[in-house]
Amino acid sequence: MDRISPIGLILSIAAILGGQALEGGHVSSLLQVTAFIIVVGGTLGAVMLQSSPAVFLAGVRLLPWVFRPPRAEFRGMLEQIVQWGNTARRGGLLALEPAIDSLGDSYMRKGVQLLVDGAEPAVLRSSLELDVETYEDFHKQAAKVWEAAGGYAPTIGILGAVLGLIHVMENLSDPTKLGAGIAVAFVATIYGVGSANLVFLPVANKLKSIVARQVKLKEMVIDGLEAIANGENPRNIEMRLEGYIA
Repeated sequence: MDRISPIGLILSIAAILGGQALEGGHVSSLLQVTAFIIVVGGTLGAVMLQSSPAVFLAGVRLLPWVFRPPRAEFRGMLEQIVQWGNTARRGGLLALEPAIDSLGDSYMRKGVQLLVDGAEPAVLRSSLELDVETYEDFHKQAAKVWEAAGGYAPTIGILGAVLGLIHVMENLSDPTKLGAGIAVAFVATIYGVGSANLVFLPVANKLKSIVARQVKLKEMVIDGLEAIANGENPRNIEMRLEGYIA
């Protein structure tokens, strides 16, 4: 679990609510159902309008990655590739065939299968690189769902503020209704700017960094399998792939 993400989220919200309390304000004054519906509903609708169903749903499914990102064990992958290199060096590429069924990742299975089938190194690389490019493009689009939400939310918040002021202007003759309209106007702006900068944009950036790390791991696999296909010494493969480990 990525502990820093929930800590950061809690800290940012607590800082704002704590500042409100220190200034003598009431936290309850920031709770406006109308403003929430305007900002969240408007932002959600705008994001859905710009996204395809597959990309939008993928963006939603990626949200748990912020708190539980997929593992990217570069050291473990390096050791696995070196082991494959030693196996291939002793028994040939066909000796790797039993390892295919034990691999849970389809990308890894495809790479080792190409290796066992005797694919040329250039063919192996081009085939796996195409998979990586497709993976990266789709997942970055999914992460941009949250980036788009961060762009729309402040504007929707301003729209909510304008709607609140319209409500105020319509009820100038009735002072009892002015407070609600003014509250919606200001709180909608807070919701829009706050959700964008405290949630949507940080989530988008975190997801993009996770995707980039997964892509780097896949590139490491490509380099390792290509080196095995070229018959390179496992020790040399290990020294080269060490560069992927921070």
